[in-house]
Amino acid sequence: QVQLVESGGGLVQPGGSLRLSCSASGFTFTFSRLAMNWYRQAPGKERSLVAAITSAGGGTNYADSVKGRFTISRDNVQNMVYLQMNSLKPEDTAVYYCNAWDSYAYKDYWGQGTQVTVPS
Repeated sequence: QVQLVESGGGLVQPGGSLRLSCSASGFTFTFSRLAMNWYRQAPGKERSLVAAITSAGGGTNYADSVKGRFTISRDNVQNMVYLQMNSLKPEDTAVYYCNAWDSYAYKDYWGQGTQVTVPS
């Protein structure tokens, strides 16, 4: 069972930066098999995809709202995924979730989420 634990959230002023981390564990295969994603959910809104990185790390994709400000990366040795968030805006306030997609087993896994707050 894949377990995901996020960290790095907090309160940051507009224009500031945060780096979210997601630690993956509990699997018997190599971490590089998993495609990794960051989602977020603001109060009263649906959960939405923020950034994605392929299993090998060669490809990334971003929501239009964060392009040029956020960067997703992964360390397939340390079993970690990161989301570097720069130029943060109040509309980035949300709970951020780490997600793993295993295309071999057709399963996905979720972390518990970490709160990011950017006051207006």
